[in-house]
Amino acid sequence: MTTSQIYTAGNILASTSLGTWEKECFSVFQHDLISKDRPFPCVLGVEGFKQDLLRFCFASADEGGIENLAACLYQYLQEFRTIGRYTSFVAFFEPGETLSLAEYEQKFWGVLQALHERDEYEWPEDTPQDPSHPLWEFCFSGEPIFVVCNTPAHLERKSRASKTFMITFQPRWVFEGLDETSKKGQHVKKIVRKRLQTYDNVPVHPELGWYGQASNREWKQYFLRDDQDGLQTCPFQTKRGKVHASKKSLY
Repeated sequence: MTTSQIYTAGNILASTSLGTWEKECFSVFQHDLISKDRPFPCVLGVEGFKQDLLRFCFASADEGGIENLAACLYQYLQEFRTIGRYTSFVAFFEPGETLSLAEYEQKFWGVLQALHERDEYEWPEDTPQDPSHPLWEFCFSGEPIFVVCNTPAHLERKSRASKTFMITFQPRWVFEGLDETSKKGQHVKKIVRKRLQTYDNVPVHPELGWYGQASNREWKQYFLRDDQDGLQTCPFQTKRGKVHASKKSLY
């Protein structure tokens, strides 16, 4: 049974306690990120991996998997600023029956909702609670986080394909200084778009945009389908009540 433990890439490779599925899923992930023949589009993720800034966890298929994920994500968010600018947190879920893309999409939003329901921190006061607001972002432990879902059912949008159901959490802090007005932001966007055009079998998704732009909705980028369509209404429901930026203990 997978425990509530955060791993580095080196920890995974050297571990004697992780099973076959954990190491296989990580191996495929590692191959995709460092491939020289097919450069992976997410340049920040690639650089983060090369600098050993990514952190990982493995979630079992039962109810305990969400509890473990919540505990690991909480722990990661207490220390991510000390890891490095291009850090991300990657959660691999135990493989089961392969679902349809629509079923994975539903599962993804279910995981975010379950995490939110277990989050004892208040929603940050400077992050809107309404997903239709251009400044909305998923939050956990008082931190706004950009979220990306990969699944085995992604056949055409290869940049969102994975060995197993997988969710990557990137703190909004990682993207500071990378916006539409910065040279570095424009440079990163140019590289990402160029790589997507050759990596995927479908055009770049129209919902990929800049955080904060009036027409941009972050939640629409979390789960991209193989086609150009997407949900029109965000399934995520923010808990209502007082919001503030201060934190309290999760335990």
